[in-house]
Amino acid sequence: MATRRRGQIVETPTEARQAEPGPSVLALLSVSTGLAILILGVIWFVFFRV
Repeated sequence: MATRRRGQIVETPTEARQAEPGPSVLALLSVSTGLAILILGVIWFVFFRV
């Protein structure tokens, strides 16, 4: 657990490395997946449509 010594927050190396992924991670995953599906759909439509 983080403690405060002489006005500074002191954490162990494990605590300092931990982070919580915010909503930006979900947004990035959603946008990149959507773009990949869109690009693959365009490629299929242009090259494989008979």
